[in-house]
Amino acid sequence: MSNTANLRVQVAVFLSQLLQHNGSLSSRLPGMLSRVEPRDRALFQEICYGTLRFYPQLEALSRECLRKPFREEDTDVFALLLSALYQLRHLSTAEHAVINETVEGAKQMGKPWAAKLLNAVLRRYQREKDSLEADIQQTETGRWNHPEWMIAKLKHNWPDHWQSVMTENDQSPPMCLRVNRSKSDRDTYLKILNSAEIEASAGLFSSDAIYLTTPCSVDKLPHFAEGHVSVQDEAAQLAAKLLGVKAGERILDACTAPGGKLCHLLELEDDIEIDALELEPRRVARIEENLERLEQSAGVIVGDAAQRDWWSGDAYDRILVDAPCSATGVIRRNPDIKVLRRNEDLLGLATTQLEILNNLWDMLKPGGTLLYATCSVFTQENERVVERFLKEHSDAKECKIVAEWGIERPAGRQLFPQNGGHDGFYYARIKRIEEA
Repeated sequence: MSNTANLRVQVAVFLSQLLQHNGSLSSRLPGMLSRVEPRDRALFQEICYGTLRFYPQLEALSRECLRKPFREEDTDVFALLLSALYQLRHLSTAEHAVINETVEGAKQMGKPWAAKLLNAVLRRYQREKDSLEADIQQTETGRWNHPEWMIAKLKHNWPDHWQSVMTENDQSPPMCLRVNRSKSDRDTYLKILNSAEIEASAGLFSSDAIYLTTPCSVDKLPHFAEGHVSVQDEAAQLAAKLLGVKAGERILDACTAPGGKLCHLLELEDDIEIDALELEPRRVARIEENLERLEQSAGVIVGDAAQRDWWSGDAYDRILVDAPCSATGVIRRNPDIKVLRRNEDLLGLATTQLEILNNLWDMLKPGGTLLYATCSVFTQENERVVERFLKEHSDAKECKIVAEWGIERPAGRQLFPQNGGHDGFYYARIKRIEEA
């Protein structure tokens, strides 16, 4: 089997696992890449990300070309077809090579019956590309490349913004850095990047943000290993300033992993005590790796933010709640969200978000501040959760966020993904009123 046919089989097997809801792209890709030949890893990642990014359109094209859908046990063949269609539509690889290697891949997967079918479908796409593409444009899913439920909800939530949100979701995201202010500053690091012939520019809203014109591996970044910079989206960097920590305070960072906001807080103020709470034990290693590289320390606790069994009983001056959410503000970084997320998930997520807020509220000192954050663009997970929380707690008061970024909402402030800029995010700041 040729290297390229083998690569396409690896892509198909990997994607079929995701299509069957067996893990997520971010959780499974690192392990899979370790089993791919080093020379093929960039192409493997490109095909996987691209196939998932354009899954709604690719799936619509497959329906146009197939008489009946594949059986569940043939999801690997379906994934092989989608990945081939992605390559024909978006990559510069010679079409005959894509088709031949895809057909060979079906044979190597032990499904020779699929080789003839895939050959016919892909050659039909070659011949009838314009008409097939026009056909899928007749549906909103084909036109906007998002699931129907997501299109409907975005239209309902954001009648003035839904089109731009979906357009940005289909773009490749920029690479944004956060300068470690305890070791350097933005102007200095920009000069270092310039000396290394890495083109970059300052972010607009976070004073620590730098955008690279062209993304690169972190091992190419000067002084990355020494902790001078981290990779973090600009919208996520806003949390540290919004929380407003002061020297001597006791802080809780709930739902910590991978630890970007935690480390940013420690970089800005070293005289604070932080507990870093994380539900998933497997993700603790990532937090500790970031702390070690940046030469920072925090009390890492494995526990559920919706429970109390981990809490010592000592109240916090400030609490950061980076709540579990649909992640619909970061689809461009996690395109499998289009495949894995369902409309019915949002109710469960909103319920969990409110449970976390209710549970953590009593852990906040009177006069203390809680910052609620998600990387979602749906009001059901954002302002509606905060509005309900405020109604249920007479000692809670929203502190309006006045800023140049995002748009003000009845509660909190919403950011949408921006071309060449930050991801979609939501923030709300709540103060616990001191007793009279």
